[in-house]
Amino acid sequence: MKKQPLAYRIRPAVIEDVIGQEQLLGKGELLRRMVDAGHLSSMILYGPPGTGKTSIARAISGTMGIPFRLLNAVMHNKKDMEIVVEEAKMHGQMIMIMDEVHRLDKTKQDFLLPHLEEGLIIMIGATTANPYHAINPAIRSRCHIFELVSLTPEDIKQALIRALEDTKEGYGSQQIQVDDDALDHLSRACGGDARSALNGLEIAILSTAKPKDGPKHITKQIAEKSIQKKSYQHDKDGDGHYDVLSAFQKSIRGSDVNAALHYLARLIEAGDLVSICRRLLVISYEDIGLASPQAGERTLSAIEAAERLGFPEARIPLANAVIELCLSPKSNSGISAIDLALADLREGGIGEIPAYLKDAHYKGAAQLGRGLTYKYPHDFSSGWVKQQYLPDPLKNKRYYTPKKTGKFESALSDIYNNLNQKS
Repeated sequence: MKKQPLAYRIRPAVIEDVIGQEQLLGKGELLRRMVDAGHLSSMILYGPPGTGKTSIARAISGTMGIPFRLLNAVMHNKKDMEIVVEEAKMHGQMIMIMDEVHRLDKTKQDFLLPHLEEGLIIMIGATTANPYHAINPAIRSRCHIFELVSLTPEDIKQALIRALEDTKEGYGSQQIQVDDDALDHLSRACGGDARSALNGLEIAILSTAKPKDGPKHITKQIAEKSIQKKSYQHDKDGDGHYDVLSAFQKSIRGSDVNAALHYLARLIEAGDLVSICRRLLVISYEDIGLASPQAGERTLSAIEAAERLGFPEARIPLANAVIELCLSPKSNSGISAIDLALADLREGGIGEIPAYLKDAHYKGAAQLGRGLTYKYPHDFSSGWVKQQYLPDPLKNKRYYTPKKTGKFESALSDIYNNLNQKS
């Protein structure tokens, strides 16, 4: 029989052996409390690859002494699930670990729901997709949702050391010396994926010849050749994509140049020029706005340059735009004003347009009272005359609240306040 991979062999048997994810399994945390109380409910574990979703599910089974079956929502059909249900009836209860749970179709969901309701089946779903976006509400409402985070290099190094010391399933019974800097490289090059790091360690060990005297010696150079440095993972259609864009905009809004450049680098590495350009243009008007109107024009110029250049050179005008937007004065008075106006409109606050503002450029308009008392501002020396423009129900509304975070809007603020004092 072919030997199973190291990452599979040393999976934790009980939750005490799980590395990392203290926010779920630390003392007093909800998932740990459920296990300690012996009262398990169906749940969904979601997070990046290699963070231990399936391992935690198996460890829960081992800790609670409840048998489990591992299924895949894509590969296994309703018949496979029926078999698990029959086994559950024999044992009294069964944990069904459902990989790629977000891919469950309606037929499988409808079959599972009554068994989840009665507690015969405890489903532990595993997915890399945000369940609030990707999973049917009927399933989601019956499950606790727990988010796993990428493991730290320190967590992964701990897993590597455990594999080297494990005499039963690891390499503890063999003469192997692994340099500390080799472990550090494996821990960092895997991008938070423990499975990748363990696979790299195993390749390093199996591909290194043992000398006649002394242990196998795994150096940093060997480690570097045994693991493919994990490229930055970015799914343009996934939850993480919108998290990066959100952090990007909030960093610019918060004037943190270094954070904004970091998130820009993530988006560049993903090759997502369209999202970068669209978001920068939004930011220039939403967050900088009237505090520095020229920033919008310059951002558009940078976007056009980036689109003509393409990557990798596009990074240069994009970086320039990001730095300028970060360090520009900020004002959201424009978006705030239009959103207030829209809110009134949607709540029915419309009212009749004053008759003197209605179109009077047609025969018979005067007979309808259109435009008769309209005051033409250009007929007055100041170019302004006091006149009601809003419908009666809204005549005292003020949507625009000017800010003084830049010279341009400070000037607008003075004009606005002066006009409103006159009116």
